[in-house]
Amino acid sequence: MKITAQQVNELRKITGAGMMDCKNALVECEGDLENAIDVLRKKGQKVAAKRADREAGEGVVLAKVSDDKKFAASIMINCETDFVAINADFIAYVQSVLDVAVENRAADADALKALSLNGRTVEETVLDQTGVIGEKIQLGHYEVVEADSVYAYIHPGNRIASTAGFNMAGDNLAEAGKDIVMQIAAMSPIALDKGDISQEMIDREIEVGKDQARQEGKPEAMLEKIAMGKLNKFYKENTLVNQAFIKNTKQNVSQYLDSVEKGLTVTSFKRLALQR
Repeated sequence: MKITAQQVNELRKITGAGMMDCKNALVECEGDLENAIDVLRKKGQKVAAKRADREAGEGVVLAKVSDDKKFAASIMINCETDFVAINADFIAYVQSVLDVAVENRAADADALKALSLNGRTVEETVLDQTGVIGEKIQLGHYEVVEADSVYAYIHPGNRIASTAGFNMAGDNLAEAGKDIVMQIAAMSPIALDKGDISQEMIDREIEVGKDQARQEGKPEAMLEKIAMGKLNKFYKENTLVNQAFIKNTKQNVSQYLDSVEKGLTVTSFKRLALQR
């Protein structure tokens, strides 16, 4: 099977492994990206564990909270070059789309596309931008969070945005809300808690853990125990409430929230990020 340079480059961006390692893994897996990622992991090649970000090329990523602080939306509008992505007019356009989305509490991307913006649908204005700018412009992703209280964070540079919903509301939660959306942006959790990880991903992590231990020469009888230890580490690194809290690594996120307000927890979150 012929492996294209585009396939190799995509695998490199995801894993950080070398070009030839990526090509060989893709050849071995007949072009299957997910299997190639696992092959590289089993061989100990550098691999980014967090693959769940919604990724694209260039563009602008923003997030906003409604006035009542119960609805938050994040948006990614893509373009071809960073020259356009940092253009003030383009950023203002993306903000205008997000403003109308939050004002109307658009439930999903289809609902957003149908909304009116300056007398035209949002979908039509995206096409208008393509004509004006001369690059392909598209609505990459749109995500919403609704809860008793919501918070949003935009990382400087408009490449990463995060939103989170909480099961309680109150002015005393403002600092905690900001802390958590910044945690999400920085630490890129792939799920809220252990129970939100798919069985398919759990099985994959166990298999990868066994293969890594096997290649390290560990006894066959110990592989299951070692793999489960690696799985627990995976949970701690990749599920939000079990991650070490970035401002105090002696606590995990769940413990931090409970210290702010007994029973306080995150009900849902979203993270949008552009590729580096």
